[in-house]
Amino acid sequence: MANSISLWVFLYAFWFLLSGHTEPLLLVFGAISCTLVVYIARRMDVIDHEGHPSHISIKIIPYWIWLCWEIVKANVDVAKVILSPKLPISPVMFKAKASQKRELGQVIYANSITLTPGTVTVGLEDGVLEIHALTKEGAEGVLTGDMDRRVCMVKGEMEGRP
Repeated sequence: MANSISLWVFLYAFWFLLSGHTEPLLLVFGAISCTLVVYIARRMDVIDHEGHPSHISIKIIPYWIWLCWEIVKANVDVAKVILSPKLPISPVMFKAKASQKRELGQVIYANSITLTPGTVTVGLEDGVLEIHALTKEGAEGVLTGDMDRRVCMVKGEMEGRP
C-alpha cells in the first residue's frame, strides 16, 4: 500500500509540475486521473519495491549531482578526442562486474555508464556488464570502481565493500 501511495504522490506532483493548473476543478481531475492510473497499475500487479523505488528518492540526489559533473567532464574529454587532428581513439570492449545485488542497482549503474559520453553499456547479464569505451582512459575510468561504489551507496548495499 505504501508503494501505491508513493506512486500516486509522485504522479500527482509530476502532473502538477507539467500542467501548472491551479483551478480546483482541474486539480480534482488530475487527482482522479492519478488515482485511476494507480488503480490500473495495482490491478496489473506492477507496483513493487523495485518498480517504483521510493526508498532511494533522497539518497539519489547527491549521486545525480556527481553524475552530472562526470558527464560534463566526459563531454570535454570526448570533445578533445574528436577535435584533435590525430583523432586519438582507442576503442575498447571490456567486462566489469557490478557490485549491486539487485537488478535495479545494476541497471542504475549500467545506465550511468551509458549516460557518460565515450562509454556505452552494451550488455548486462548475471551482474556482469559488457562495456564499449571510446578510449583506454575511458575504460580505466570505469574500472576504477568509483561509479560502482557510489551506486552501491545509493542502494544501501555497502556491506562487505572497502
